[in-house]
Amino acid sequence: MPMAINVGPPVLTINQGSTFMVTDLNGEIAAESEHGVFAGDTRFVSHFALLANGEPWRRLTSSPTAYYAARIHLTNALIATEDGDIPESTLELVVSRSAGEGIHEDLDVTNYGMKPVRLNLELAIRSDFAHLFDVKAHRFVPRGRIETVWDQESAELRVSYDNRDFHRRLIYRSENSNSRPRYANGRVTFEIELAPGASWHTCCHYILEEQDRVRAPQHACNGTSVEGASDAPDLDQLQREWQACATKLTSANDDISRLYRQSVEDMGGLRLYEHDFAPDMWLPAAGVPWFLTIFGRDSLIVSLQNMLVHAGFARGALKKLAEFQATAIDDYRDAEPGKIPHEIRFGELAHFGKVPHTPYYGTADATALYLITLHEAWKWLGDDGLLREYRDVAERCLEWIDHHGDLDGDGFQEYRTRSTLGYENLGWKDADDAVVYPDGSQVRQPKALCELQGYVFDAWVRMAEVFDTLGEPHRAAALRGRAAGLQERFEEHFWCEDAGFYAFALDPDKRPVPTITSNPGHLLWSGIVRRDRAARVAERLMQPDMRSGWGIRTLSAKNPAFNPLSYQRGSVWPHDNGIIALGFKRYGFAQEAAQIARDISEVASCFVSYRLPELYAGTERAPGTFPVQYLGANVPQAWAAGSVFHLLQAMLGIRADAPHGRLYVDPQLPAWLPDVALHGIAVADASVDLRFWREGERTRWDASVRRGAIQVAEQPWEPGIPLFTAR
Repeated sequence: MPMAINVGPPVLTINQGSTFMVTDLNGEIAAESEHGVFAGDTRFVSHFALLANGEPWRRLTSSPTAYYAARIHLTNALIATEDGDIPESTLELVVSRSAGEGIHEDLDVTNYGMKPVRLNLELAIRSDFAHLFDVKAHRFVPRGRIETVWDQESAELRVSYDNRDFHRRLIYRSENSNSRPRYANGRVTFEIELAPGASWHTCCHYILEEQDRVRAPQHACNGTSVEGASDAPDLDQLQREWQACATKLTSANDDISRLYRQSVEDMGGLRLYEHDFAPDMWLPAAGVPWFLTIFGRDSLIVSLQNMLVHAGFARGALKKLAEFQATAIDDYRDAEPGKIPHEIRFGELAHFGKVPHTPYYGTADATALYLITLHEAWKWLGDDGLLREYRDVAERCLEWIDHHGDLDGDGFQEYRTRSTLGYENLGWKDADDAVVYPDGSQVRQPKALCELQGYVFDAWVRMAEVFDTLGEPHRAAALRGRAAGLQERFEEHFWCEDAGFYAFALDPDKRPVPTITSNPGHLLWSGIVRRDRAARVAERLMQPDMRSGWGIRTLSAKNPAFNPLSYQRGSVWPHDNGIIALGFKRYGFAQEAAQIARDISEVASCFVSYRLPELYAGTERAPGTFPVQYLGANVPQAWAAGSVFHLLQAMLGIRADAPHGRLYVDPQLPAWLPDVALHGIAVADASVDLRFWREGERTRWDASVRRGAIQVAEQPWEPGIPLFTAR
């Protein structure tokens, strides 16, 4: 591996559920930065520094030890004391932290000198209780009142924030300390005396209070459980359980193996344990640090990616999002009956209605994706009860598509926000400037994005099979008829013969927008594309202005609005590439799918720990170059991590049909991936190992059923045939 690229300024991030802590590599929280201790969309600690007699410590090394824990080793610069100078590198300070509901912190100082030392260990700590959105925007608006109290008896600092009926409080408490702390001038100070070779210890708890909810640490010294916290999850055990039930991968290709293992690990770390419904029913967070909350589109795409690994995320996403399905029109939140939410927030701005995220329904695609995920979960789980449980939810989704998704009754899905704080763009490319004409100018609302039509087409075809299973053939036939009609209208209105490509969108005047983007790759995934046009779409996506060598860009480099460093006007998103690879496979372009898989896996090899960021720059690959970071990308990010699962599914042609006891493969391994094996793939109650290897130019495979009954067969992915259809 020639390099290891960090994404953004180097930081240490630990998280568990919606609690997370971001520091610099010294373990400190810089003022006026994006660092802090966060929970419930509130920053409880905005500044933290470690000092020895007023002098900063020097970092030796620091690293996460798990997704929820980190350790920092520091040493001293020369320290002047009344007893004489303490030479540099005489002392070592080890900071060990773990995130639970709150944060646990161990501080250990060792004297490696030959003389006794006396010094003050000072902890400078401040709180601003800023909302996560304000921190991300670097725009802090004071709204309430902060009060600080030091309780000498309990050795704890209490910082309270009050804004009318909104209350938050940080308690920073010292426990098991070898010396009692004092507090003055914004610093907690410990007086330390150490003989040669001696050590000093304290542990500190960050207790985070939200109204009546108290987030207390779940770990004590040396990782033991806090007394009285017997209901707290054992995070190591939960991670072990997740990895034990997840599909395993082995391969001679080290890039794929390491990317896969890191992605499985990150998926476990992004699980929102507080929203667990059952041992096999979980909800994924979208990403760290900005998206540790409930999302619609992200949770559903991540669930689709994870079918190959474990379907527990789909169960959790379907259940949680059904709870928040809209029941009434609410313009401020862009809600309409039947709509699946986009994002939920819980901080001060949401509390007072300053933002519409309670939840906010500004997504035009999550409702169709919900139906796609429901069907795909059923195909992997084989549970007809899942269809009966969510039948009414699905009906409301279908009604929303008909009555609200289609704004003007022309049979296409459009979006237009009604909220005063609504988003300009409601597809997955949701940046305000993401939807442009070929001349680079902005397309205004309402907009009918091409992929929205593909998602609805796919949802209707899938739900037709669902209604057949539920004994409602007339409903199924009607949906198939509607899907066929949509496909015909779509080809008529979206195909741009001059460009040899599908329009990015229809503009407010229903004119096609023939901008070259990655979105038509999603059309291949959905199956709406006419067979005779699919090759032109695939060929266009692989042209140099779209394929950078590090993956397919979001926008053509020939467009005047192209900016490889932007969020969605020329950057590369791994999840986008995973979906495009599935689309390539669906229409028979296995070589192109494998090329995208190689691009993304080689990108991963350049990033620290093979951890793919949310996105990276769409700069051109050339000898001696490497992927360029996008500042502010979430790392880890769930659908970036999950992209490798879609890439593998595309190369191996894996499809589940659990209701009929079948698993289909259509493997075409490229030369750079001579072998791969998947161990413990769960299909309904069965478990199977699949092994694939190249013999000359052909790919061979073998299946070994571990448990249950499952028939494994080879079946080509015929162009234009829905992924679930068996012939």
